Amino acid sequence: MSDTHRANSWLRGIPRTVWALGFVSMFMDISSEMIHSLLPVFLVTVLHSNALYIGIIEGVAEAAALITKTFSGAFSDWLGKRKALAFAGYALATLTKPMFALANSVVVVFGARFLDRIGKGVRGAPRDALVADVTRVELLGAAYGLRQSLDTIGAFVGPLLAIVIMAATGGNFRTVFWIAVIPGFFSVSILAFGVSEPAGRSSKSSRKPIRYKDVFQLPSSYWMVVIFGSLFTLARFSEAFLLLRAEDVGVTASLIPGILVLMNLVFSLTAYPIGHLSDRLGRTGLVALGLAVLIVSDLVLAAAQTGWQVAAGAMLWGLHMGLTQGLLAAMVADTAQQNLRGTAFGIFSMAGGLAVLIASLVAGWLWDVLGAPATFLAGASFAAAALSGYLFLRKHLKTKSISKRF
Repeated sequence: MSDTHRANSWLRGIPRTVWALGFVSMFMDISSEMIHSLLPVFLVTVLHSNALYIGIIEGVAEAAALITKTFSGAFSDWLGKRKALAFAGYALATLTKPMFALANSVVVVFGARFLDRIGKGVRGAPRDALVADVTRVELLGAAYGLRQSLDTIGAFVGPLLAIVIMAATGGNFRTVFWIAVIPGFFSVSILAFGVSEPAGRSSKSSRKPIRYKDVFQLPSSYWMVVIFGSLFTLARFSEAFLLLRAEDVGVTASLIPGILVLMNLVFSLTAYPIGHLSDRLGRTGLVALGLAVLIVSDLVLAAAQTGWQVAAGAMLWGLHMGLTQGLLAAMVADTAQQNLRGTAFGIFSMAGGLAVLIASLVAGWLWDVLGAPATFLAGASFAAAALSGYLFLRKHLKTKSISKRF
């Protein structure tokens, strides 16, 4: 069987629920990225914010999302159901979208961003655990890669729509924000009617209390993934700083979302093939390559003086995302037992949430005090440290023979 036929066979073997969750993510990302691709510039040019405030907003919001995953993941394990929590999270995110269009201060934007990310946190771990619940183990990398690819299609379609609407409305940010509400409702509708729980999930009568000691049942290989994921997140601060870098070198506001279009186009084209490849060859080398690409991306962005150079750095950033994001989710699923998968994804996200909060605050402070190049040089330094730590963990995992996929 040729590689093409084998890949197509694997695509057909991915469950319908995974496809549906991918389209749910795609439409929500269209909605979110229409707003987020313009939000940093909106804050600076309309609401007169600065980079430190943007770092605080992004750091606190993303940390809230990732930390919330801890509790939603554990609750989904106890409940024995994932869909209801995922629906609640996507619905909350959709309901926050009008707040951005109505915002007349940084405080309102902060509140909207915070609630939006809480919605992301509520849905994230149950959704990721549901993918593992319905997928055969030999297809996990492909399944997470497919969901990530569909999600990322939304992440570049959203900014592309933002560019078109900004051009058509003469740069009206608030019109873009209002239109972003529509794909959010599509997302919630697909989840309601297209996603099914797997057969055999635990019933109400078999629920057990959530106990802190259950966390210690997770294997050492899982905790290695958590440690690495936290180091990695320190190196990868908010993508809002890519947009600020474009504005910093003189890209016009209506074209700045194009930076995310390019980044997410590369991300979407690589996530599924990389996930599929990792099922055959292992995850470790590909993740290490992703970190190396992140270092190069940061160096390019630090040195950038034109919009095209920022675009090149953003495309490299998208490549590193394609090489790592789906694989990190697959590594959590590889190492956590089925009855604690929601909890495992939640803890992994909580650790990452604390790291992204620190990273975004540091990035914003460096930007205001030392300038944009210092922010990206610091990112490259964190990425180099994360790569060194990952290679150490890889050696430990290999020595212990924990999983052939590492």
